[in-house]
Amino acid sequence: MSGHNQPSGASGSSFNEVFEGVADVEGWMTRAQAGRLWDAASRLHSGDSIVEIGSFHGRSAIVLATAARTGVAVTTIDPHAGNDRGPQEIEGFVDEAEQDHRQFLANLQRAGVDQRINHLRQFSHDAHAGVSGDITLLYIDGAHRFAPAREDIVSWGRRVSYGGTLLVHDSFSSIGVTLALLATTMINGRFLYLGRSGSLAEFRRVDLTSGQRVTNILKHLGQLPWFVRNVMVKVLITLKLGKVARIFGSDGKTWPY
Repeated sequence: MSGHNQPSGASGSSFNEVFEGVADVEGWMTRAQAGRLWDAASRLHSGDSIVEIGSFHGRSAIVLATAARTGVAVTTIDPHAGNDRGPQEIEGFVDEAEQDHRQFLANLQRAGVDQRINHLRQFSHDAHAGVSGDITLLYIDGAHRFAPAREDIVSWGRRVSYGGTLLVHDSFSSIGVTLALLATTMINGRFLYLGRSGSLAEFRRVDLTSGQRVTNILKHLGQLPWFVRNVMVKVLITLKLGKVARIFGSDGKTWPY
């Protein structure tokens, strides 16, 4: 990814400046993952569109909106309902939900991208009517359980334009997301696996040939050893065996992403 230091869009901000600017925005996004988002968004042209599913406090949304050129529509979707909030935070965070939403809006305003983003405070399955036309870049970091993760990939993925980009966070890390990918992108012949930065996997919307289908399956399966490693690290951290988790390259505290 060679473009990280280059200005992009109307703001003229560089990747380094933007990434430093979101350093205190809570979220799960490494520098390499932010760089992959930045590169994908900066390739777009006026009239293209970005849709993000799962925004939390706006870390990735700020990167996408700043990298995108003027004329690229940016829509973020997050109900901020206190569910699927983060690692081991699936339900029961209603009290934090409103604060999450306020923090999200404040972070967008502080970064100067609040006017660039159309935010839909809805669950993803209810938000289709709020997004018109095809999607050029779809970034999914929503619910991590199998059924909703698969639904996001299928229902929103079918709206990605030919040649467009699909990015999925927690790929080959979350059990639910990984199973959803194996049930969709690995076998459906519509998304070519390009690679990943940590758990952020990138796909291109194409119609795969028979040979590409086989290669695509093998590329997906090739990520499973890393997936097994991540699951083991999560189990060990959950069991408070962080010292053992360090054997697998973990710091013994951080949920892998």
